[in-house]
Amino acid sequence: MNRRLFLSRVAAAAGFAGLTGAKILRAAPPESRGRFKLRYAPHFGMFAAHAGEDLVDQLKFIADQGFTAFQDTNLRSRSATEQTRIGREMARLNLSMGTFVATFDLRNPTFVLNDEAIRAKFLADLRDAGEVAKRVQARWVTIVPGLADRRLPWDYQTANAIDNFKRCAEIAEAAGLTMVMEPLNRLTNHPGMFLSEIPQAYMICRSVGSGSCKILFDVYHQQISEGNLLANIDSAWPEIAYFHAGDNPGRKEPGTGEINFRNVFRHLQAKNYDGIIGMEHGNARAGRDGELAVIQAYVDADAF
Repeated sequence: MNRRLFLSRVAAAAGFAGLTGAKILRAAPPESRGRFKLRYAPHFGMFAAHAGEDLVDQLKFIADQGFTAFQDTNLRSRSATEQTRIGREMARLNLSMGTFVATFDLRNPTFVLNDEAIRAKFLADLRDAGEVAKRVQARWVTIVPGLADRRLPWDYQTANAIDNFKRCAEIAEAAGLTMVMEPLNRLTNHPGMFLSEIPQAYMICRSVGSGSCKILFDVYHQQISEGNLLANIDSAWPEIAYFHAGDNPGRKEPGTGEINFRNVFRHLQAKNYDGIIGMEHGNARAGRDGELAVIQAYVDADAF
């Protein structure tokens, strides 16, 4: 079988224009260019059944499908060599880097304490994140401020968190980064977290008073914690710098749960949002068919 016939059969088997593996498809098909109105950002592993395990091949596949951004929550855990390789390929593909986690602790109180040793740890994490950001041209880093402390009155915890975020903001400002604090729901995934609601994050950001300290609005978490998504987006808008998508229940792609993502995305475009929306969820179905379903879900949700 000649190479041209082989490639045409692979493309037909994919069942979706342009969705052959990245090892085969290098240039974006014409129909995928400008496919999306907003900047949705897949992550590593989301399309591995098509692209394979190599991270650069996955980036190529992401760009081939018309996505213009990418997010890697675990970027700090990768070697400097791998980070540099990722950054170079993203620059070549003209993919914008979304956020990655600078510091988090899901088991212990951190930001709610006035503790010098704990503070030294997350400040060091943030400085290291600044070096990582340079390798991939990142502008945002995620901060998860740990558990609440049951022994300490809530207002003291809040005051400590504000002071600690102010210290972090000094580092972020110097590095040209925006920290985005992420409220996590307590009801389904993260019981005991200090930061769980958008009004709470908004109050902290206003108290810190830095352009480098903003909110990451995770639609999945906020649907669980408080709902009223569009109204909370509007109320907190001056302090929101980044979004995560994920349907509820299940934390899978749009259309698998109860959230009307087409309306949410329409609302963001109407507010002239030009930032990134991290695809912070799993695939509802495994394999190549599940990956095609994820892409189609964003095509559908973006059709407003």
